[in-house]
Amino acid sequence: METIQSIRPLLAVLVSLVTAFLILALDKKPNVRDTVSFVAAIIKFSIVASMAPTILSGGTIELNLFTILPGIEFKFKVDALGMVFATISSFLWVFASVYSVGYMRSAHEKSQTRFFACFATSLSAAVGGAFSANLFTLIIFYEVLSLVTYPLVYHKETEEAWEGSKKYIVYLVGTSKVFLLLGVVLTYYLAGTLDFMPKGLLANVSASPLLLTIVYFSYLMGFAKAGIMPFHAWLPAAMVAPTPVSALLHAVAVVKMGVFCVLRVVLNVFGQDLLGSLDLGIVTAYIASFTIIMASIYALTTDNLKTRLAYSTVSQLSYVVLGVVLLNPVASIGGIVHIASHAFSKITLFFCAGAIYCSAHKTLISELSGIGKKLPWTMTAFFLGSLSMIGVPPAAGFISKWYIAVGSIEAKEIFFLIVVLVSALLNAGYFLPITYKAFFEKENNHSHHPPDKNFQGLDSGHHEDVKEIPMVAIPLFITGIISIIMGMYPDYFVQLAKVALGIPH
Repeated sequence: METIQSIRPLLAVLVSLVTAFLILALDKKPNVRDTVSFVAAIIKFSIVASMAPTILSGGTIELNLFTILPGIEFKFKVDALGMVFATISSFLWVFASVYSVGYMRSAHEKSQTRFFACFATSLSAAVGGAFSANLFTLIIFYEVLSLVTYPLVYHKETEEAWEGSKKYIVYLVGTSKVFLLLGVVLTYYLAGTLDFMPKGLLANVSASPLLLTIVYFSYLMGFAKAGIMPFHAWLPAAMVAPTPVSALLHAVAVVKMGVFCVLRVVLNVFGQDLLGSLDLGIVTAYIASFTIIMASIYALTTDNLKTRLAYSTVSQLSYVVLGVVLLNPVASIGGIVHIASHAFSKITLFFCAGAIYCSAHKTLISELSGIGKKLPWTMTAFFLGSLSMIGVPPAAGFISKWYIAVGSIEAKEIFFLIVVLVSALLNAGYFLPITYKAFFEKENNHSHHPPDKNFQGLDSGHHEDVKEIPMVAIPLFITGIISIIMGMYPDYFVQLAKVALGIPH
């Protein structure tokens, strides 16, 4: 396995950070500012993609910036697991940058420069986290991501936005200060280093099972961005943010950072063998299963489209965790691939929610009867994204759920197979009626709801003047198509998962 020293991981992180400062400088030139954001997204993705061949062949790319204490360094290391996360976040930023311009302009949102600057910085934090070589570097980027997405959540500056953002920051920073710090200090004490290891950093330390269990749950509770119950309430609360932020939070950066960190702990801090010997894998699998089912039930009960999508995210994230803690190679591949399949599908669904809001100013599912005739591209993309969430072949979600289902049979854990199947039915129950309503129900003009008070555009209470906005509709349709194509050609992410798990291919 070759290790290459290269500055590329640092460049990938810095591109969007430099962009953030450029965006602030171009405040008075919105067209230039928004173009810079798009160009930076393409450059960032190109840098990340240039590292893929090395990683797919089993190599790693490293860059040590500085050492703080023995065993604690600020260091980048690009490996297969990090590559999964970095590919998704940098690739989807390209679409999010176009979509955000269309959304922010048609919704006449204020403080657009602050929005785009924070958005760019949060992608630096996401890719920095993906390329972290150790827990120290990872946690720095994890915290930066919490702080820089905070202004995005309170963007609207309404009473509701302040409440939502307060819950967001208290949950995310509170849990990391209390639990995460404890886990990291104990890990350093036990191992003398914080570097990620292929078989687990704590795999060979001599420590009591009780102490190791405490360390493990410190991480599980500390990485609250993973949305595992009961540390999930920040996620629906953050829905007060503008939709491009929700797409960023739920598909690209924040929640993916959460499950990515949990996978790092499972695979590279503890290692699957140690978790198995401590029986922690199975305990985590039950916690994840509870989250999958409960969040799906919550999603069924809400009429607000974005809130339903938020609970769907809470549920889908735990698939990633479930796959890897079944400690079975096939299920683990499914868990890692689900990071990607969820990202493409969920960003599509949030983009669609935003498009409906921009065009028709509607936020409730009960108001969407007949809207498919006015927004055919948007609602078709919504349908494609839903298929992937449910796990219908050939959509992306089918592949990852198939691996998890087969893995749970191989691990002789039939209960978790039932969880995957039941939650697929629940997903169908809360997604398909939306498409049915949009395309097959007649529009009810009598149910005229007052316009959304947070909306600063024109009021179009009925569907008469509702039409697609190209800059919003094109990105969401492309991501919808990709969520199907990825199901037919999942090889890139499956190969990365195999390399990350050390499975010969």
